[in-house]
Amino acid sequence: MVAKDTTKNSDRALFKRILRSYKPYIALFIAGALATLMMSGVDSFFPVGIKILIDKGITHPDPFYIHWMPLAVVILAVARSSASVCSRYCMSRVARSVVMDYRRDIFCKLMRLPSSFYDHHSTGHMLSTLLYNTDQIVQAGIDVLVNILQDGTATIGLLVVMLWISWKLFLMIIVFGPPIIFIARTASRRMRKMSKQVQQGMGDVTHIAEEGIKNYKMIRVYGGETYERDKFFKATRKNLSRQLKVTLIGALSSSSMQIFIAIPLAIIFYLFKSLLLTITAGSFVAFIGAMVMIMKPIRRIVNLNSQIQQGFAGAEGVFELIDVESETDSGTHHAERVSGDVEYRDVHFKYHRSEAKALHGISFKIKAGQTVALVGQSGSGKTTIANLLTRFYDIDSGLISIDGVDVHDYVLRDLRDQFSLVSQNVTLFNDTVARNIAYGVKEGASDADIIAAAEAANAMEFIKELPQGLQTLVGENGVLLSGGQRQRIAIARAILKNAPILILDEATSALDTATERRIQVALDRLMKNCTALVIAHRLSTIENADWIVVMDSGRIVEQGTHDDLMAANAAYAALYRLQFNETPVTETLEPASA
Repeated sequence: MVAKDTTKNSDRALFKRILRSYKPYIALFIAGALATLMMSGVDSFFPVGIKILIDKGITHPDPFYIHWMPLAVVILAVARSSASVCSRYCMSRVARSVVMDYRRDIFCKLMRLPSSFYDHHSTGHMLSTLLYNTDQIVQAGIDVLVNILQDGTATIGLLVVMLWISWKLFLMIIVFGPPIIFIARTASRRMRKMSKQVQQGMGDVTHIAEEGIKNYKMIRVYGGETYERDKFFKATRKNLSRQLKVTLIGALSSSSMQIFIAIPLAIIFYLFKSLLLTITAGSFVAFIGAMVMIMKPIRRIVNLNSQIQQGFAGAEGVFELIDVESETDSGTHHAERVSGDVEYRDVHFKYHRSEAKALHGISFKIKAGQTVALVGQSGSGKTTIANLLTRFYDIDSGLISIDGVDVHDYVLRDLRDQFSLVSQNVTLFNDTVARNIAYGVKEGASDADIIAAAEAANAMEFIKELPQGLQTLVGENGVLLSGGQRQRIAIARAILKNAPILILDEATSALDTATERRIQVALDRLMKNCTALVIAHRLSTIENADWIVVMDSGRIVEQGTHDDLMAANAAYAALYRLQFNETPVTETLEPASA
């Protein structure tokens, strides 16, 4: 009993929250609702018109009714058509506006979610919530309200007409109401559960499809087409099975209810002769007409249960995402431009849902204008250190400060404005070269500024050769450019932003030697007037760094200048000698990407 009450309260709260989203469009909704009521009222009057036509126009002709009936029919037809157009437009506009609002809210939320959320949720499921679940909400909101107004009014109107014609026949029909209600309530519980599984299945399908599209090269090289196809087919078959179960439950409940509606109709036909002794022919035909007409709105009202359950399941997914706590931004310290003094002091950190620590007692300083390099084996914690500086993650203990101010005390937007980032995996948007270079520049950038940044990044030499120069579209994630070209655009973007702190995350590790040299020249220009934190795979690129921090298993095992570390003949020297010996082999294996 408690569980049922809890479910009812949950559904009621969910429905109230859905209805609140329609508040900005209340005037439009009222206009549509009035038009819907008018349309249903006209429909309800139809059996009365049939009664008048038979009794006053055929059985016992009345000149008054015969004269005015054609005009009344035209007026009612025009009124209903006008009301139908107004209702459909207003309600559709409200519905699509609400869907747009939800999608905007979800997208804005996705822009503010902490990095840990993205670590544990697939893109496919997020896209499914954004695109599929939002449409489902309309079924639990506007569609339900429209159907209640239209079909509810029509049903009540037709019941009143039937009661007016013959109260005895009316009571006979009402007796079959409780079985219909019982069937609807029984079906609803199963429908809700299956609808939620369908929406989860849509997330799985979207996720698999997204991976297949994004990784098509890897799939083809490793012959994974059959595996990916089978995986996608399995997900779609599973979701199809769930969708068919939802359809079957809805169909069975609807059909069962229609049977209970048809039984009294059959009884009336059976009693046809005796009924004609108590009511007129027009009344009998009108009553039968009302019964036939009422079946359609009742069937739609019955099917509302299916719509509501699917809509509620979609709404739960949407609200769960919207209600996820955004990344913490409690800082109050504003900064236009910092000097660039950075300090890590006894920093400890572990990732969400991870038992092992990623960093243990990290401590080092970077003076303004210095270049500090982080080196070590993969998984040693180098990138994690950079992610903590930009507050993509928050530390468990210790202190990270910029210009002596804890990074948590900065307003988050101001903090991130102090950084430029160039990483191994360059992010480019499906836009022009110019807009990719100028991405995120607050005041906007002139063509001259963009060209200057591109020149400094050694990028203009290939940009000039592109079909539309700076206005050339680069494709999704820069697919139309080579690796070296993408990297130089990323460097140009960082040069144009001119942030006081630069993070280079293995910016040249995926490039061939010739391309690396050209890009290294551009990077040297970029690092001249800023504090630089360099995560390096190739130790030859950081020999001139002011300070080198050697990482291993989340700990600092050594730090110093290149010469000092080589003289110490410890971890760094071992890494350097190992890499130097392997360099010819590595360069031979790497593809050219200039």
